[in-house]
Amino acid sequence: MADTRDDRLRAGKTAAWVAELRIGAPAPLGPQGAPSSIRRKRVEGRVKALPLGLVGDRVGDPVHHGGLDKAIHAYSLAHYPIWKREFPESAAHFVPGAFGENLAVEGLTERDLCIGDVFTLGSARLQVSQARQPCWKLNIRFERRDMSRQVQDSGRTGWYFRVLEPGEIGAGDAFARIARPNPSWPLDRVWRFLYRERPETEAIEEFRALEGLSASWRALAEKRLKTRTLEDWSRRLDG
Repeated sequence: MADTRDDRLRAGKTAAWVAELRIGAPAPLGPQGAPSSIRRKRVEGRVKALPLGLVGDRVGDPVHHGGLDKAIHAYSLAHYPIWKREFPESAAHFVPGAFGENLAVEGLTERDLCIGDVFTLGSARLQVSQARQPCWKLNIRFERRDMSRQVQDSGRTGWYFRVLEPGEIGAGDAFARIARPNPSWPLDRVWRFLYRERPETEAIEEFRALEGLSASWRALAEKRLKTRTLEDWSRRLDG
């Protein structure tokens, strides 16, 4: 039986749970009509999580989104009030689901998660594979030319799960962590490593070897070992 939010609260445990479950399909976004599923809709009931994502959910750009390492996107509800305070003129945009997440999560942020963390959720088993790398579509979504950069610079990016074991999940299901193979690599450290710190050989090699790391980030580490430089993210962020 799934460990729900109410079960964990009654047991006196610190609860982290799915507040909303969302799925979507590609639709035109912006003046160029770029295909995007960012406007995911809230769904009731339980949905099957499969290796390529939630049943009924599709991505607009399968080259950069979706796949085994980015099967389910999660975003913390704790970030929305902060965005509203920072950008009050855009407050109406900052509501659950605005970042295109499949899971609107209560009780977890990037500081609470490490690469490779394994959770049970409902009857599924999920693993943290990487943080989200925001792209220019957020600029259109939020009607701010710099929104993708604001997200990257803040570290409030959200994260991806891979599905290790398919199962059904739904709103109210609680996260139960069952493994943490990389305790020294929380997502906020990964953020500093990717965007803030000068790449050092030892750290790059350690990052590359992390259990559960996404294939794309492993390739990024390989590239850094060769170039010894921080990447130019302008194309992804600005379009």
